[in-house]
Amino acid sequence: MTPTLVLNVVGLTPALLEHAPRLQALARDGAVRPLGTVLPAVTTTVQSTMLTGGLPRDHGIVANGWYFRDLSEIWLWRQSNRLVAGEKVWEAAKRRDPSFTCAQLFWWYNMYSSADFAVTPRPMYLADGRKLPDIHTHPADLRDQLQGSLGPFPLFKFWGPGADIESSRWIAHCALHVLQKHRPTLTLVYLPHLDYDLQRFGPRHPGIPAQVAAVDELCGLLIDKARERGAHVVALSEYGVTEVSRPVHVNRALREAGWLKVRLERGREQIDAGASDAFAVADHQLAHVYVARPDLVPEVAACLATLPGVETVLDEAGKRAAGLDHPRAGELVAVAKADSWFTYYHFLDDARAPDFARTVDIHRKPGYDPVELFIDSRIRFPRLAVASRLARKALGMRYLMDVIGLDATVVRGSHGRPTDRAEDGPLFITTAPEFLADGPVPAAAVKQLLLDHVFSSGGLKQGHADLREATA
Repeated sequence: MTPTLVLNVVGLTPALLEHAPRLQALARDGAVRPLGTVLPAVTTTVQSTMLTGGLPRDHGIVANGWYFRDLSEIWLWRQSNRLVAGEKVWEAAKRRDPSFTCAQLFWWYNMYSSADFAVTPRPMYLADGRKLPDIHTHPADLRDQLQGSLGPFPLFKFWGPGADIESSRWIAHCALHVLQKHRPTLTLVYLPHLDYDLQRFGPRHPGIPAQVAAVDELCGLLIDKARERGAHVVALSEYGVTEVSRPVHVNRALREAGWLKVRLERGREQIDAGASDAFAVADHQLAHVYVARPDLVPEVAACLATLPGVETVLDEAGKRAAGLDHPRAGELVAVAKADSWFTYYHFLDDARAPDFARTVDIHRKPGYDPVELFIDSRIRFPRLAVASRLARKALGMRYLMDVIGLDATVVRGSHGRPTDRAEDGPLFITTAPEFLADGPVPAAAVKQLLLDHVFSSGGLKQGHADLREATA
């Protein structure tokens, strides 16, 4: 077997590669191809496709979250690997050679997987309302090794207004520790850094090249360590982030039509999914729309199709063509136009927004919220506002970190729909060009390609051409 390192450089595209000298050299010495992503092109869906070789209809990860019909609740960003159906790449490899080992470092659905080594964010939620940074690992003692060596995982640099290179740097050094101490056969590393400013400012912002160079430097550390072992190196991305200028408030439209219901709690409006005839779980440029009655589906579809910023509305046939025909999907799936994205906002008056709307709260919000990357511009002294709330936290007091605004127009980048141009979409780089055929690499082909890197000596071009035809 040949050790193989996989770097998931989130948001990296062929158009941005020129600003990444180490990854550009990797591509020049090996090969680079566009990666043919899936719908929706979001983190958990694409990763699940790459690791299982199946489409969303097969593995069930139809978005970063969905409506759990049996619970009448909307949940995003769950972590159990048992939500993902299908044989994972490390299970297929272990079946071929029991001595194979895999480290899954910060790729999603990482808890309770069958990987040999796993590290993922897992905050502690205390009874007094505090959220403390922490990680979950397998084996369990890896947690103490990593945090003893690297310090606590910088959770508040991983997402939110403070998100920056620090979290990716911690992950990179975590990977170096695992590579040196445990020497896994396959090492999967997630580096999210580019995602932050690409969504904040869009890919054309003049500050983006420096951010690409920053994550490229981290990649260089890992590439050097892998090459010391004679390992193959793969660098890939899940999606490309493109410029947006129009938020689409799909739930407000469904509410105004009388289908979405809310529940009033202390003057704040909570979406009441179980009582609603139709509502949306918004996720970047895709929204799963759940419709309680079959006879209402055509009327809801017609309403959605009239919304400015909606490109298409998939019915059962449309979902089947996109590989999204899974029971977890909405009865309808709305896809945004290239310049648009979907908010979760169900409230018509900001004064009645739930208290969590103005916080970073990825688990209680009934949809994805990229506005969490910004501090509310109406706060006159933002640093003082944050410091005062952190002081209450340090004293063990209950506090509300309500520093997030409700102006969705601040978001400048999004993803979820396949990009119109290949150079703006994801990519696949390898040091072993013999494993690639011409043309884009389908996301569903990545699992087999990784197995080829680990087990094969090359010469499989025709096999991959056949695989592309099967998964197109």
